[in-house]
Amino acid sequence: MENKKNTIVINPITRIEGHGKITVDLAPDGTVESARFHVTQYRGFEVFSKGRDFREMPVITPRICGICPVSHHLASAKACDAILGVRIPPTAAKLREIMHMGQFIQSHALSFFHLSSPDLLFGFDADPSVRNVAGLAKEYPELAVSGISMRKYGQEIIKTLGGKKVHPWHSIPGGVNRSLRPDERDEMLAGLPEQKKSLRSALSLVKNYLAENAALAAAFATLETSYMGMVKDGYLELYDGAIRLRSPGGRIIDEFNSDDYCSFIGEHVEEWSYLKFPFYRPLGFPYGSYRVGPLGRLNACEDISTSEASSELATFRKTTSDGLVHFTLYYHYARLIEILYAMERLEELLNDPDVLKSDLHITGDVSCREGIGVVEAPRGTLIHHYEVDEKGIIERVNLIVATGHNNYAMNRGVEQVARDHITGPDVKEGVLNRMEHVIRCYDPCLSCSTHAVGKMPLMLELRDSDGNTLGTVTKE
Repeated sequence: MENKKNTIVINPITRIEGHGKITVDLAPDGTVESARFHVTQYRGFEVFSKGRDFREMPVITPRICGICPVSHHLASAKACDAILGVRIPPTAAKLREIMHMGQFIQSHALSFFHLSSPDLLFGFDADPSVRNVAGLAKEYPELAVSGISMRKYGQEIIKTLGGKKVHPWHSIPGGVNRSLRPDERDEMLAGLPEQKKSLRSALSLVKNYLAENAALAAAFATLETSYMGMVKDGYLELYDGAIRLRSPGGRIIDEFNSDDYCSFIGEHVEEWSYLKFPFYRPLGFPYGSYRVGPLGRLNACEDISTSEASSELATFRKTTSDGLVHFTLYYHYARLIEILYAMERLEELLNDPDVLKSDLHITGDVSCREGIGVVEAPRGTLIHHYEVDEKGIIERVNLIVATGHNNYAMNRGVEQVARDHITGPDVKEGVLNRMEHVIRCYDPCLSCSTHAVGKMPLMLELRDSDGNTLGTVTKE
């Protein structure tokens, strides 16, 4: 933490993916004037993808991030399918979804077991030297091993199909480049019972925590927002469905096809962050802000298509009288329900005869100058939008990455916690950790989340050795 005059700075935020900071500005009386979550890194994939052949994009875009490369890989491949104007074979679609389920299992396991559970198990005010994954391994060895094993299980699925755990290459425009062997299918199935058992233990842990800390859960960074997620016939969908927006009161505001996202989703820019603020266009910013990710998806859908996850969702919704859960700490519970769904859906896919067939790919030439691919990444709705020339060379790229959708909510949550706990410049470490945990609830992927389409103000300050500003250069 830095404390300069009337500003408290948390830099970096720990136990998240990427680089960010929090600044809290205090009024002269020591009360909180404002609190902001800043994303401090910039990637630029939309710019340097220009001039590339669109067929390269499923290999290029996973390099945006090492945590969720599969999500970019699949969204990119779907956008490329659209440029070819093809519907990929059923076997290819199911193999893509198998990898997608492996991604959800490994990413959600990392978030809950490694990054967030130390706060829940040791408490927000615990000694930071203990409140970490090493402390977790010492005090709760079985839980730590379960987390490692679950993440490894998901990563091995990715590796089996994509050749490696990080930045796989499996989906190609028009399908996939590799089939699944029976022995590989059987190995995946054999590992599921143990992983489900571990997950049920984790679900019991988080439910007990939330029950024992009900007042904290109800108050901690809670926001009544709209929620967005993909659905298919009203059910939770992660790979291919319509985008639904539900109001804070439970009403379905809108449901639209991914190809029409530009008509419904806009992006607001603030000068103090590289991360934009997506919003629902008909309501404008900030009234059209919403939340995505596990909590967003479970609030947006009617039900889950797999039996055990559906039962757990019903228990989840009993938290409130109307079944809509606004409590930010419940992101952790929702995350585990999605792992359960991913495991059940994976089992369904692996037992489907189609996944062992060899009809994998449809070839074609450019038939559409524009392609949009949307999937639900672990952190929320991910949109890839490409425009190409007649030869398939990329002319424009727009990426709306999952973390961006939650930007407004993360800022609101940080400010709320700051106002609840800060009354002057002397702030205890546990209070700072509470603000960091707001961000951990959303499990942001900051490497993925910054992009260049539209207005992106940049200011360079030149200072001397004493810190005096000699001049500024601003680029709009």
